[in-house]
Amino acid sequence: MRRMLAVVWLAACQREAAPPVVAQPTKPIAVLAPAPDVTPGKRHIEVVSALPDGPIAPYVQAELARAQADGRRLLVYVGATWCEPCRRFHDAAKAGELDDAFSDLRLLEFDLDRDRDRLAADGYRSEMIPLIALPGADGKGNGRGMQGSVKGEGAVAQMRPRLQELLALPTATR
Repeated sequence: MRRMLAVVWLAACQREAAPPVVAQPTKPIAVLAPAPDVTPGKRHIEVVSALPDGPIAPYVQAELARAQADGRRLLVYVGATWCEPCRRFHDAAKAGELDDAFSDLRLLEFDLDRDRDRLAADGYRSEMIPLIALPGADGKGNGRGMQGSVKGEGAVAQMRPRLQELLALPTATR
């Protein structure tokens, strides 16, 4: 028995240690979300996340000028992660499901939970969300907007005609 243990011990001691495994740097894997139809020349609705802090009116005013320079219409969009109609609308916009009617639209997206006080300070108040508002030339809310929607699969369909009515309103002049 001792002889057997000695053989095992000698065999174990004579083995060379395996070289340490060194992780090799890898290239990041690109994760691509399904893109809407990317037909050349076809425009798509844009969703731009708003800055997380700072005054809203001057920021919206600058985004209005940028949208006009790009040949787009700007709306202020206020939603929340816990709001089902907000998520449905956001997802439909990002997936290109609204491009047929709103291809020249840019949504400046705010989060109600993060931005509530500063939105209210610049006139973007609502009793329901999502709030989609046509900003004034000064970047402030002016009461022209739509708010709320139904829950469930019909949320986006219910919002579409109301959004078209909102966009048919004359834009504010400087």
